[in-house]
Amino acid sequence: MQRRADLRNVAIVAHVDHGKTTLVDQLLWQSGAFRENQDVNERVMDSMDLEREKGITILAKNTAVQHVTPDGEVKINIVDTPGHADFGGEVERALSMVDGVLLLVDASEGPLPQTRFVLRKTLEARLPVILVVNKVDRPDARIAQVVHDVEELFLDLDAEVEQLGFPIVYCVSREGRASMERPEDGAGLPEGTLKPLLDLLVHHIPAPEYDPAMPLQALVTNLDASPYVGRLALCRVRSGTLRKGQPTAWCRADGTIERARITELYVTDALERVPADAAGPGEIVAVAGIPEITIGETLADPDDPRP
Repeated sequence: MQRRADLRNVAIVAHVDHGKTTLVDQLLWQSGAFRENQDVNERVMDSMDLEREKGITILAKNTAVQHVTPDGEVKINIVDTPGHADFGGEVERALSMVDGVLLLVDASEGPLPQTRFVLRKTLEARLPVILVVNKVDRPDARIAQVVHDVEELFLDLDAEVEQLGFPIVYCVSREGRASMERPEDGAGLPEGTLKPLLDLLVHHIPAPEYDPAMPLQALVTNLDASPYVGRLALCRVRSGTLRKGQPTAWCRADGTIERARITELYVTDALERVPADAAGPGEIVAVAGIPEITIGETLADPDDPRP
């Protein structure tokens, strides 16, 4: 097995209003995704009209930031997931696309019901977790107690021993600051950036693993639509390389296999889907050209189709 050292796939999961989308916004700003004078909607990832109206995240969406490390640049695909229990199916599908989770918890409110639901799914999937204690500047912050509550939640959900030693980073996402050092309750953080969080993410979340001898496999985990190219299948490439224009085997939910052709292929750069000629193992992509494709189906090598 080999790993893509230049890539990480991570989901941010949290209860509604614990600061998840604000954190992603700040990661985008600090990675240079926006110009200084650019007029950007706050909560840039909440793009659906219903989400804007309700102020919550419904559909799991993907964004990407670049992080420079001593070993080179790493692309971090970040899947922003719903923080509301009514959209649990979205959470499960998002977790199937990633190799680790940022568990974001409010420094005052601590873990709430949706946190429990998402954490259970995360532990069942055996994904590594980084605990992000956010809003540590709240006057009513109780940081040590919140960390203890999360540890108790792990135990209550029968976490395995190796899952209990999760790293912790402290954040004020609104100000774009993170620290590995626990601050005093309500004291906030000294001047800084989110670099400690990104460094920890690259170190703790495993790079995507793949077998170079395996043929193409890309599992459809979600759907979207474009006014220009129609239905988009959102996939994670498990092995092989997906190429624009290539014939593929479309392994359907009913067990049949059909020939299909990828007319457009997109990867994520910051908030934008950008056209790509090819995408390798570990990449999260959007594919056009198969109008009837649906969640749970697979795109595979036509000469060696493996659902």
